[in-house]
Amino acid sequence: MGVRSNTERPHNVEPIPGLDPLADAVIALRTRDEARRFLRDLCTLPELQALAHRWQTVQLLEQNVPYLEIAQRVPTSTATVTRVAQWLRHGTGGYRIALDRTKRKRS
Repeated sequence: MGVRSNTERPHNVEPIPGLDPLADAVIALRTRDEARRFLRDLCTLPELQALAHRWQTVQLLEQNVPYLEIAQRVPTSTATVTRVAQWLRHGTGGYRIALDRTKRKRS
């Protein structure tokens, strides 16, 4: 039994009540300012910091930065870096979509 690719994994592995309306709200946002305001209203500061740290971790993993260096730079635990790396490689593909689209925007 081999490792499944992102395209083989179901996108709704664990349905979460209310997730679809939340996703719709995110899609409706048009600017970085709107997104920042929405996220600030939605999340506590520690939650926002955790989300930002995870996204920084994804970006550094994409650049092949070693796990220990990521943990020191972000800062986060090596366990979190490992967990994020697992989702980047074997998750539903959401990290990959966001990485690809944000790369294109910067180009």
